[in-house]
Formats: sequence, C-alpha cells, structure tokens
Amino acid sequence: MRKVEILRYALINAFVTAFYIILIASFLYSGERFFGDGKTVLIPIAMLMLLVFSAAFTGFLIFGKPIMWYLDNKKKEAFSLLIYTLSLFLIITLIALLFLTALVK
Repeated sequence: MRKVEILRYALINAFVTAFYIILIASFLYSGERFFGDGKTVLIPIAMLMLLVFSAAFTGFLIFGKPIMWYLDNKKKEAFSLLIYTLSLFLIITLIALLFLTALVK
C-alpha cells in the first residue's frame, strides 16, 4: 500500500472523528433547548449511553482499520495508519485550541 493511500485513510479518520466530536458537543451545548432543564434520572442514563457509544464509535474510527490491517499481516501499514491518524487528530485538536484561545481574548 502506498503512503499516499495510508495518509488519505488517516485524513478521513481524523476529520470524521473531529466532525463527530463537534456534532456531539454542539448537541450537548444546546441540549437544554431541546429537552428543558431535565430534572429526571433519564438524563444521566442518556449521557452514560452516549459516552459508551461515543467511545466505541471513535475507537472504531481511530483503531478499526489499523487493527484489520494488522490482522491481515500488514503490520507496517497498520502502524503507519495509526500514527498518521493520531498525529493528524492531534494537529486538528491543537488548531481548535488555538482558535478557541484567540476567541477568548
């Protein structure tokens, strides 16, 4: 597998993960408008269910294809994809933090 293809998979994985996080954070930020003040036991239950789903979904996005490639005996490609994905996601995170820092000032 060529390095360009691995990098393309890493870009897709990192950006889809970031988009999912933005989507969930936006939902949580405006949740009171949808559900009211939520003085019920269902809110913590829903939050824990969302946490479990989010951990599984983002884990699949970050680790899914590298694990499949590793099990298919493409160990070098699997490691490269994992490192590229995590590196790109770190860059996206740092850019978001810089953007937020600039907004606060």
